Amino acid sequence: MPIAANQERTALPGSVALLLALPALLFAVITWQVVTDGPLVRLDERLSRVLVNPDRCSELLADLGNVQVAVPVLAVALGYVAVRHRRAGGDRWWLPVAAGALLMALVPALVVPLKELTDRPGTPVVPPGTGYYPSGHTATAAVAYGCATLLLLPWLRTALARRTLITLCVALVFGASYGLVRRGYHWPLDVVGSWCLCSVLLTSLWLSVRAVTMPGRSQPPGP
Repeated sequence: MPIAANQERTALPGSVALLLALPALLFAVITWQVVTDGPLVRLDERLSRVLVNPDRCSELLADLGNVQVAVPVLAVALGYVAVRHRRAGGDRWWLPVAAGALLMALVPALVVPLKELTDRPGTPVVPPGTGYYPSGHTATAAVAYGCATLLLLPWLRTALARRTLITLCVALVFGASYGLVRRGYHWPLDVVGSWCLCSVLLTSLWLSVRAVTMPGRSQPPGP
């Protein structure tokens, strides 16, 4: 086996551990601050007062995190990837699609109990209530658009196409996140907490996709 391949295999576990551990640790710290009403929460509330300015643009951007918008995008991507993998005739062609669908289903299963646990009230802009941390709309956007991107990337033939897809994904997620904060639907920490949680989920998906597309297994066909 080439030396470069050996080095890549050696470096990968450490990189993956970092990708999983850092956002998980940050999520734990933010959640702890929210539950205990720590100083980070007070800073978060001050930042929200500066950022909130409800308008039509922020409303439209926040809608990018709606289930009715984000999930159909993922469904189209899953369908396309399923057809391409099936036509390629590789082993376990269904695994990436099943993993993406499962990850999307995990979003409410994880977010709803966390909302109940933290019981965070909303911003002054929204009606009185609790259960705003972490942001479900942010998680929906991050997982739906992130899953679609990770599953489609192996099938894109050029670096430009891959960069364009990644840029579009980032724009959609950050656009939805900005809209939620700007509109006042969520505190900034609600959004950041969801980013951290979804980073762990998407890294897990990337590992499953990589396992299928590694050399010697089912790879996306060339031109």
